[in-house]
Amino acid sequence: MTIMKDMRTVFEAAGGNEGLGRLAEAWHRRVMDDEVVSHAFSHGFHPQHVERLAAYWAEALGGPNTYSELYGDETTVVRMHSGNGKHEEMDRRAIDCFDQALADVGLADDPALRQVLRDYFAWATTTTMSRYHESAGDVPSGLTIPRWSWDGLQSRRI
Repeated sequence: MTIMKDMRTVFEAAGGNEGLGRLAEAWHRRVMDDEVVSHAFSHGFHPQHVERLAAYWAEALGGPNTYSELYGDETTVVRMHSGNGKHEEMDRRAIDCFDQALADVGLADDPALRQVLRDYFAWATTTTMSRYHESAGDVPSGLTIPRWSWDGLQSRRI
C-alpha cells in the first residue's frame, strides 16, 4: 500500500510519535552493535537518548515541537555532534544502520516513505550534524530545527 503523501505529513505516515519512537529505538540498537558507529557513544549517552531522538525526528518531519519545547534547539543538537573532526565512514555506517532500522520496524515497506526518511536522515547526518568538524564553539546560536517534508528540506537557518 502506497502512502498518499499529499494527505499526510511524513511524521504521520511514519506512525507519529509511536512509529518514530520505534525507529529511534531500532536505530540506536543498530548503532550500538556497529563497531564504528558505537564509538560515538563510547563516552556514554543521555538516559533519554532514544526518546529525545524520536522527539527531534518528529519535529523535523512535521510533528509537534516537543523537542524544542523540552530539550533545546538546533544549536543544542548540532553542538553535541560538533568538534569531533571528520568522520565520513561513521556517517555512512550510521546511514546504513538507519536503512536497516527502517526495515526492522516496517517503515521500509512503502517505497516513498522509505525514500523520504532515508533522504532526511542522510541529509541531516552529512550536512547539519557534520558541518562544524573543528569546534562546537563554531555553531551559531539560535538555530531552529530544519523541517523536512515529502518534497525535502522546507526551512533551514544554518
